[in-house]
Amino acid sequence: MSAEPSPRLAARLLRAAPGRIALSAPAAGVLRHVLAFGAGALLACAFAPRGWWPLGLLSPAVLIGLWERASARQAAWLGFWFGFGLFAVGTYWLYHAIGLAAPVWLALLATLALMALMAGYHALTGYLVVRVFPAGPVRWLLGAPGVWLIVEWLRGWLLSGFPWLTLGYTQTATALANLAPLAGVYGISLALLLSAGALVALLRGSPRVRIIAAAVLVAPWLAAAGFGTIAWTHPSGRPVSVAIVQANIPQQEKWQDVHAERILERYQRMTESAFGARLIVWPESALPDLVNNLFPYVAHLDRAARAHGSALVLGVLRESSSGDYYNSILALGKRASWYDKSHLVPLVETIPLPRFVLRWLARMNLPSSSFTAGGTHQKPLPVGGLELGPTVCYEVAYGGYMLHMLPKANALVNVTDDAWFDDSSELDQQFQMARMRSHEEGRYMIVATDDGISGVIGPRGQVIARAPAMRQVVLRSAVIPMTGMTPFARVGNALAVLLASAALAAALALRQLGRRRTMTPP
Repeated sequence: MSAEPSPRLAARLLRAAPGRIALSAPAAGVLRHVLAFGAGALLACAFAPRGWWPLGLLSPAVLIGLWERASARQAAWLGFWFGFGLFAVGTYWLYHAIGLAAPVWLALLATLALMALMAGYHALTGYLVVRVFPAGPVRWLLGAPGVWLIVEWLRGWLLSGFPWLTLGYTQTATALANLAPLAGVYGISLALLLSAGALVALLRGSPRVRIIAAAVLVAPWLAAAGFGTIAWTHPSGRPVSVAIVQANIPQQEKWQDVHAERILERYQRMTESAFGARLIVWPESALPDLVNNLFPYVAHLDRAARAHGSALVLGVLRESSSGDYYNSILALGKRASWYDKSHLVPLVETIPLPRFVLRWLARMNLPSSSFTAGGTHQKPLPVGGLELGPTVCYEVAYGGYMLHMLPKANALVNVTDDAWFDDSSELDQQFQMARMRSHEEGRYMIVATDDGISGVIGPRGQVIARAPAMRQVVLRSAVIPMTGMTPFARVGNALAVLLASAALAAALALRQLGRRRTMTPP
């Protein structure tokens, strides 16, 4: 593939999309699939860490163009290869994470299977777009954006959901991010898809269609610039100093008894160096054992922290009195309070399989036990003068998931153990999603990870402080408690889904009107 800058290459792909290359039918079909795969692979570069945001517009436009002369079946395959390219380049790190707990063959098989499953959503999108809407402006400007957004939203929650690489994240650093407090990441996705369809219409439509397309292309960006002037939330107190302990413990060492004392010593030393900060935050499952077995250690640190005016927020694993295991956050304020992770990662934290399969996994020395999910309506954590709305690791990927804690929560905290993914793009992608959550909810967020990327994010998604990845760091910063509710905080993803549904309804109505005109005799 050419080494020229990716946005220019994507534009060439768009111009070369269907019907512009004179080849035999089999060769043309292969080329179209290669173009679809390439467009999806390039789209992965629009996300962090590369951040080539124009590809968030150009790559979907390429796929919509490729669907133009395809049958529904062909469109499904084009969508599949687009999605496979996207997830192959964007989530390659899954292989490394799975490989830490499974044989090579199983890690590779599981990774490819997940990529293929996610690509299936784009295949479904292609099939529905071409099956339901005839080629032309209605498909470009309404049908394709509406179907794509609804399917992307379904991917975020169906079968537990995998909302990674949602299109809207590509615009974290652009003006379109100003739509986040209004309609969330899916609202930004819809704006991009409308713009992508308009770009296809500009290249292929009649003069009249091009005028409409130009307006559709520009409107979301102008609207986003206007919304950027609105302050949806406001400070409600003085800044609270925070210190984030990023201990950088390799995943292979964390649960080995031989390393336990060294890990405990490191956390104690780094925590003591942060004394004086109002809030000291540890990452997910920081301790190398159940917190039940380390209460004297935690109590000693708590007393020392209080003596210096500090409070602790710790990511820990715990066992309840009933024998259930939880992935939790322990906040040691005036009183101890807990948050138990609610959205568990399938096949990692919970294994929804029959018992005979779990017994086979145990015999193969593979993970075969599960955590218990916390309640869905837990309360914010009162600590250090803040009311923290907590999430653990993967939960930060779900926009709207924790909105029930607002407006009481005046700041957010996410604790994560990303040591599973080494120094990969996953670290930047998850931090990018945390930025989107802060912008959607209009709150500061503290992000504490084991090996990066730890940081503090402002209420407009801006990075206040950021620690380098793969290093031992005590990152010091401050957060300001915020009050008020963004529109997204009130309705979640409903507005984006409603707008996409309205686009689909309009497209269906125009399609029906066109059929009636065709059937009416002159």
